[in-house]
Amino acid sequence: MRLDIMSAAMEKLLLCVAVLCVPAASMLCPKRCTCQNLLPSYTVLCAKTGLLFVPPNIDRRTAELRLMDNFITTLRHRDFANMTSLIHLTLSRNTISQILPYAFADLQDLHALHLDNNRLTVLDDTHLQGLVNLRHLILSNNQLHSISEGAFQDFLETLEDLDLSYNNLVDVPWETVALLASVNTLSLDHNLIEFVPEGIFSNLHKLARLDMTSNKLKKIPPDPLFLRIPVYAKMKGSPLTALVLSFGGNPLHCNCELVWLRRLTREDDLETCASPRDLAGKYFWTIREEDFVCEPPMITRHTSKMFVMEGQEVSLRCRSVGDPEPTTHWVSPDGKLIGNTSRTTCYENGSLDILTATVKDSGVFTCIASNAAGEATAPVELVVNPSPHYNPKVEPEPGPSDMPTSIKSNSSGGQSRTEQRVSVSEITSSSATIRWPPQNHIPGVRMYQIQYNSSTDDILIYRMIPASHKLFMLSDLASSRDYDLCVLAVYDDGVTTLTATRLVGCVGFTTEREYRHCRPLHDQFLGGTMIIVIGGIIVASVLVFIFILLMKYKLHSNHYKQKAARVTNVCSQTNGGQSGAVPGPPPRSSSSSASASKPSAPLGERQEGPQAQEGGFGGPLKGTTVVDLNPEYGKSVKEEDSISQ
Repeated sequence: MRLDIMSAAMEKLLLCVAVLCVPAASMLCPKRCTCQNLLPSYTVLCAKTGLLFVPPNIDRRTAELRLMDNFITTLRHRDFANMTSLIHLTLSRNTISQILPYAFADLQDLHALHLDNNRLTVLDDTHLQGLVNLRHLILSNNQLHSISEGAFQDFLETLEDLDLSYNNLVDVPWETVALLASVNTLSLDHNLIEFVPEGIFSNLHKLARLDMTSNKLKKIPPDPLFLRIPVYAKMKGSPLTALVLSFGGNPLHCNCELVWLRRLTREDDLETCASPRDLAGKYFWTIREEDFVCEPPMITRHTSKMFVMEGQEVSLRCRSVGDPEPTTHWVSPDGKLIGNTSRTTCYENGSLDILTATVKDSGVFTCIASNAAGEATAPVELVVNPSPHYNPKVEPEPGPSDMPTSIKSNSSGGQSRTEQRVSVSEITSSSATIRWPPQNHIPGVRMYQIQYNSSTDDILIYRMIPASHKLFMLSDLASSRDYDLCVLAVYDDGVTTLTATRLVGCVGFTTEREYRHCRPLHDQFLGGTMIIVIGGIIVASVLVFIFILLMKYKLHSNHYKQKAARVTNVCSQTNGGQSGAVPGPPPRSSSSSASASKPSAPLGERQEGPQAQEGGFGGPLKGTTVVDLNPEYGKSVKEEDSISQ
C-alpha cells in the first residue's frame, strides 16, 4: 500500500518537473540577454548590451521586454510582430530617431511604452497605431517638435500617464488632450509652449497632476477644473482628490487675466511675474489682487476715408494698443461681421483687404478693437466709384508676360487637364528637360514661349523656342530649388492679325541637391608652387650671404679705426731751433704742458725761454733726441702690424 502511494507521488512529482522544464527549454533567449521564465510571464532583459537593432530571435510569447541603454536607431513592424502577449516595453536611452508605420500594430495588450531619452522629432497617426490598451506613454527627453492630432487616437480612453516633458513642442494637439478621459498625470514641462486654450482641461475629471513648468506661457486661461477641486503645488501632503498644478518658470504677464489664478487657495511655489514693468520679478502669490490690472484698448491709427475705382484692391488699416493685446474685428456697412472669404482677408494686425471692390462695398466700415478691459471703435469710409470698363464676369487671359496661376490654384483638387500636357524629365541639380505635345489644333503657331521662376525670387525668365521643337533643356537652374514653369504657344490671330498666346500647360518641379566632389590639384599648380618655393629659397640665401659680408666689413672697419686712434707715448728733445720735432705725449707737470703748447720756432732761429734753459747750455742744440717712455706699447703695435700684414 505504501509502495503504491509513494509511486503515485513520484509520478506526480516527475510530471510537475516535466511541465516546468519543457517551456523553459522551448523559450528562445537572444545572445548576451538575460531571460527569466516566471510563469505565467516571460521576461527578456537586454540592457547595456550594445544592440544596434531589436534582436530578431526574441520569443514571441515574451510579456516584458527591456532594451534600454543600447544604440537602437529604428523600430520596424517585424521587430515586434506577433508579440501579442507583450505587456511592458522599455526602449529608454537609445538613439531611436525613426519609427516606421505600424511598428506596434501587433501589441494590442501593451500597457506601458517607454521611449524616453531618444531622438524622436515627429509623431504622426501611424507611429503608435494599434496600442488599444496603452496606459503609460513616456516620451520625455526627445526632440519632438510636432505631434499630429491623431497620434493618440487608439488609446484615448485608456491612457493614464502621458509624459511629454523636455522636448521642443511649441504647440500640443490640445483637441486630442481634451479627450483623454482617463489621464491621471499630464507632464508638459520644459517645452516651448506659448498658448493653452481656455477650458481644455474641463473634461479631465481624473487629472491629479498637471505640470507646465518652464514653458513660454504668458497667461494661463481659467478652467472649470481648477475651480472644481482643490489645487496644490506639490504632491507631498495633497489629498487624493486634489489637483497638483505646477506652472513656475514661465514669463507670466500679471494683469487682470490672472486674477482667477491669484484667488485660488494654493501655497506659494516661488512663481514670479515677468511683466508688466511694475510687477516684474515679484512673487506671484505676494501681489495683491487689485494690482492685477488691464488697460482698455485705444485705436491709434486708422484709415479715415478712401476713394477707389471698381475692381481695384482695397486695404483698410486699423492699429490699436492695450493690455492685453486687443483683437480687431471689422463690421461691413450693412452691419455684418467680416471674416476671411475668397474676396476679403482679415489680418491679426488689424488690416482688412478687399481683393475686388464693388459699388456695393461703398459705405462706412467699423473697426472694433477689444480686450478683457473693454473695446474701442473707429469708422472708416470707403467710396467705390463705378468703372465703365469693369466686367466681373470676364477674366483676362494670361498674356505673354503673365505667369499663369492655375498651377497654384489647384493644389487641393489635383492637376488640371491642361497641366498634365507638360512634363519634366532628366532633372539634375542644374538642368531639366521640358516636353510638350504638338499643338496642331492651334493654327499658325510661330514659336513656343517657356516662362519659369524659382521659389526663392520673383524674377520671371523667358525662353523662346522654335515651333518645330517639342522639347527643350533648361541648363541654368539652381540646385535644391522649386520651380514653376509654363509653356505658351505664340500664334497669329487670324481675326485681328495680331500675335496672340495660348497656354499649353504648366508644371512644377524641384532640382536635385548638388554634392561637391574633391578634385586633385593640377600639375600646373604644383609646378608653379615649386618654382616659387625654390626661388624664395635662393633669394633668401643671397640675402643671408650679403648680410654676412656686410657684418664682416663692419668688424674690420672698426678694428682699423681703433688702431689709428692710438697715440705713442714719447718725449722729444730738440737741439737747436728746429721745428721738425716729433710730438710727444704731454708732460705731467704744469710747466711742461705750458711749454709744449707754444708753437715751435722757425727753422734756423734761436729758441729762447724755458726750453732753452732746460737744455742747461743756454744755446741752441743740434739734432733731435726721441725717448720712448712706454716701450711695451711700441712692441704691441709692431706685433699687431705684423699680424695684420
